[in-house]
Amino acid sequence: MTAPEPEAGQVSLKRAIGPKLLVLFIIGDILGTGVYALSGTVAGQVGGALWLPFLFGFVIALLTAMSYVELVTKYPRAAGAALYTQLAFKKPFFTFMVAFTVMSSGLTSASAAARAIGGDYLEAFFTLPTLVVAIIFIVAVAALNYRGVSESVKTNIVFTLIELTGLLVIVLIGVYTVVTGGGEPSRLTEIDTEQAGGLMYALLGSTALAFFAFVGFEDSVNMAEETKDPSRNFPRAIFLGVAITSTVYILVAITSSLLVEPRVLEQSSGPLLEVVKAGGLSFPPQLFAAIAIFAVANSALINMMMASRLVYGLANERVVPRGLGWVDPRRRTPVIGILFTTALAIGLISTGGIAGLGDTTAFLLLCVFTVVNVAVLVLRKDRVEHAHYRTPTALPVIGAVLAFILASPLTGRPAEVYVRAGVLLAIGVALWVINWLVMRRHTPAPAE
Repeated sequence: MTAPEPEAGQVSLKRAIGPKLLVLFIIGDILGTGVYALSGTVAGQVGGALWLPFLFGFVIALLTAMSYVELVTKYPRAAGAALYTQLAFKKPFFTFMVAFTVMSSGLTSASAAARAIGGDYLEAFFTLPTLVVAIIFIVAVAALNYRGVSESVKTNIVFTLIELTGLLVIVLIGVYTVVTGGGEPSRLTEIDTEQAGGLMYALLGSTALAFFAFVGFEDSVNMAEETKDPSRNFPRAIFLGVAITSTVYILVAITSSLLVEPRVLEQSSGPLLEVVKAGGLSFPPQLFAAIAIFAVANSALINMMMASRLVYGLANERVVPRGLGWVDPRRRTPVIGILFTTALAIGLISTGGIAGLGDTTAFLLLCVFTVVNVAVLVLRKDRVEHAHYRTPTALPVIGAVLAFILASPLTGRPAEVYVRAGVLLAIGVALWVINWLVMRRHTPAPAE
C-alpha cells in the first residue's frame, strides 16, 4: 500500500522537509514547554530525584516511537495514528475518536505553551494579562502556519537552536556546579513519599506528568506527505531526536535538583530561571527568560502545525468533511484546517493552567499510544511492496502496557484532567454525529 495520488484538480502538499530539517523539527517539537515550564511541577511530585521521571518517560517514549517508525515507514501518509487505527481495526467511529484525541492533545499542548508565554519568563520584562498574551500569540502562530510549511519549519529551526542553547546553558551550569563542588548531591536520590499514595504515587504521577515533555515525535508522522523519502528518513530522525532530547532532559533535571529545592521549583512557572539565578555562572536572567519564551513558543508552533495537517489528512481519508482538507493553491497550506484548529485552541486557553493543560495532553496521548502499540501488532498481517522498519514484537506489547498504566487513575492525576478530556471527547462524539448525518444525507439511495 502506498500513498494515494492526488485526485484531478486536488492540490497536493509540498515535499519540502529533508532529513536534517526533519531531525530539527522533531527535536524542536519535543523540547519546549514540558521542561521549561512543567519540570517544577514534576519536582513537586517526586522530590529531588527529578531525573528519574524523565528517565522513565524516555523509556516509554522510545518504545512507542519504535511502533510509530514501523507504521510511518510502512504507510508514509498524513493522518498518523488515525490512519493506523483505521487500517488495523476498520471501525470509522473509533478511527475518528482516535484522530480527535490526537488533535485535542496538540491543541491542549499548544494552549499550555500559549499560557506559559505570559508566566514568570515574560514577567522578567513586563507584566500583561496571561489570557490576552496567549490569544495574540496563537493568532500569530496561525498566520505563520498559513504562510507555508517551509517558512514554518525554518522558523522552527531558529527557535529550536535558541531553546537548545538555553538548555545547554543549564547543563553547563550543572557541570560547573559539579566541578566546583557546589550544589546538594544528596537531593538526587530523594523521593517524596509523604504525599497520599506514597512511593507509587510519587513515581507514577511524576512520570505521567514528565511524559508531557517527550510528546512531539508523534507529530512528525503527520508531516509524512511533506517529507522527502519518508520511509528512509523517518527512522533515523525519530530515534536521533528522542535520544538527543532525552539526554538533555536528564542532565537538566540533575542540574535543577543540585541547585534548587524541589518546593522552590514547584512554585515557579519558570523553574529553569530559578536554576540560572542559583547557578555559579554569571548568565543574565533576562536573556535566559527570552530564550525560554522562544522555546515555549516553538512548542505551540509545531503543535498547531500538526493539528492542521491532521485535519487535512482526515479530510483526505473521508473521516471528516472534505472541505476541511482544502489547500490554498497559492500557499499550498491547509488553510481551513489552520482556521479550525486555531479557533479550538483559543477556546481551550481559558479552561485551565499550564499544569492542567499539560497533564491533559499527556493523558490523551497515552491513550492514543496504547492504541498505536496494539495497532502495530494487528497490522503485521498486512504486507506492503516497499521495505520498511520492523520493531521487535515484544516492544509494542510492553509499550502498550506501560502507556495504559500511566493513563490510568493509578497516577493520582487531578480529576479536572479527566473532566477536560471527557468534555473534549464529548465534542468529538457530537462532531461525529453531525458528520454522519451530513454524509448520510448526501449519499444516494440504492436503486431498487
